[in-house]
Amino acid sequence: MQNDPGINLEKLAAHLRTKRGDRGLRVVAAEIGGVSASTLSRIEQGSAPDLPTFIRICAWLGVSPEEFVRAALGLKRKTGINTEMRLPEAIETQLRQDRVLPTTTVDAISEMIRIAYQAAGADRGKPKSDE
Repeated sequence: MQNDPGINLEKLAAHLRTKRGDRGLRVVAAEIGGVSASTLSRIEQGSAPDLPTFIRICAWLGVSPEEFVRAALGLKRKTGINTEMRLPEAIETQLRQDRVLPTTTVDAISEMIRIAYQAAGADRGKPKSDE
């Protein structure tokens, strides 16, 4: 396991334990989908999840992954575009530090994240519908 996964693991584990409550790990794993009970147990004990698992858990928690990444990296939002360390770049930096992932995989994930942020940026300012 990596020394600094770029995720605030204590905060992630606390959120997971809080939402899970007294329900069993198998029940919650089935609810999340694509995650095993043993993986959830390891995360609750402070192990770092892989990226797909992290994204699934954040979606289940109803919390942006940014909550955990920003806190771990000490990133702060700033008003100036040039002075802000943007989350997509921070994630890419962390991915490139992982010696397990091939460069082509890091490139693909980074591009996916940039596209998602561009799409989200295009939606800013639009009124949300009640659908």
